[in-house]
Parts: sequence; C-alpha cells; structure tokens
Amino acid sequence: MSPAQTQPLPTALAGARVLVVEDEPFIAFDLVMAIEDAGGQAIGPASTVQDALDLIAGMLPDGAILDVNLPDGNIGPVLEALRWMTGIVVHTGVGLPPDLRAAYPNIPVFTKPTAPGTLMNRLAGSITRRS
Repeated sequence: MSPAQTQPLPTALAGARVLVVEDEPFIAFDLVMAIEDAGGQAIGPASTVQDALDLIAGMLPDGAILDVNLPDGNIGPVLEALRWMTGIVVHTGVGLPPDLRAAYPNIPVFTKPTAPGTLMNRLAGSITRRS
C-alpha cells in the first residue's frame, strides 16, 4: 500500500461529523485523532450500541466508523439507524456476521488493524455531508 493510501489529506473530511463506535479505548482514540487530523469532527466514541444510538439521536453524523461486536450486542441496530448514509466503514476483527452482510452488502469492511488514514480516505470518498 502506498503512503498516499494510508495517510489522509489534511482536509479530507473537511468539517464532516463522523461517528466512532469502538469499544477498545486505544483504537477509539486513534480513530478520533485521525478524524480530527483529516479536518473532521468526531462524534463519540461510543462503546456500546445504546451509546451509539443515543449519539445518533442527538446529532446526525455525516459518516461513521463502526466496530461490529460491542458489549451490548452487534451493530445491527446502529446500521439500521444509519441505513440512509453512504459514508459508513466497518472496522472489525471478525467481519460482518452473515445476516448483516446480507442486509448491508455494500458497506465496506476493513479488518483490524487497518491504518486510520486508509479508513479516512475511504470515508472521504463516499461521505455525504448534511447541512
């Protein structure tokens, strides 16, 4: 992978609000920092499905980076709440369960560890900003 693929451009996310759903604190911190470094605004991180749903209810994000398995279940309810959104990236160690893969076949899935810059660049290419 070339450096251009792993390093986000300084303004790749230019003001976009990106929800982070991740229960591993160090990974969540890295993602939040990468979003901010790419010019975006991190929402969260949420470490549970319920926390993520609460954040979505309070502020609609422009994009999201989602872990699959959280302490209170998998991200199915979060994906349902964000079903209209194109800027979603799943970042997981296990992939999507078959039922979620069938329901959301177009969501890109990146296996941990994936460089934060790669995730930011993927988001930047697909995100739709809300006004």
